[in-house]
Amino acid sequence: MAVVTGGSRGIGAETCRAFAANGARVVVSGRDGAAIDAVVADIRADGGTAVGVAADVTSLESVRALRAGVEREYGPADVLLAFAGGSTAPPAPLVDMTEADFRSAVDGNLLSTFFCLKVFLPPMLDRGSGSVVTMASAAARYVSRGPIAYAAAKAGVLTMTRQVARDVAASGVRVNAVAPASIGTDRVLGAMSPEILAQAERAHPVGRIGTPADVANAALYLASDASAFLTGVTLDVAGGMVMR
Repeated sequence: MAVVTGGSRGIGAETCRAFAANGARVVVSGRDGAAIDAVVADIRADGGTAVGVAADVTSLESVRALRAGVEREYGPADVLLAFAGGSTAPPAPLVDMTEADFRSAVDGNLLSTFFCLKVFLPPMLDRGSGSVVTMASAAARYVSRGPIAYAAAKAGVLTMTRQVARDVAASGVRVNAVAPASIGTDRVLGAMSPEILAQAERAHPVGRIGTPADVANAALYLASDASAFLTGVTLDVAGGMVMR
């Protein structure tokens, strides 16, 4: 059983599809019930097994309710993909940033990941098995002009992932992260002019931006037994930006 937060659209939705296509039972979680239902319907139409459970991962009580609902109806989670997050704040110098924008980025990315780990790790530790993949970002790895609050929050996710991985390493539970660069989700592509898209493509040594499937496949690897000797790893899904 794989629980995917942020699973109703973009990278999360593609991750749900990838896991289902590889035989996992998938819980699609997000805030938008209609979007969740659409992803579940797509998976079932392709012969996969999926259910939808709405949750607000910025609320600890909502995450606890998510786990309780999943376990009551479908059993314990073997895999947690803590993929909810993102940023809607416009890029701005720190001195011009509002407290609300900063808190929104931290709550939506770092605090939400903390809540998911806090709630879903205990039963994995009790069983002595499980895999967690968190959503970091290339923004946490490489300094560039962009949303400072988002980069700071994702850097927190990256470091928390490594620390938690170290803390639970002997238990049989693995904790890793993916760190995407520019990924062509519908939302991202819809916000890019042709000029900005071309600029983003040139910024990646491979000459293109990523696709949601690029990230989903990386997450599938990190969650699977194929990566059984990996924990505390951040996998850059960044088209070679690590070479910059």
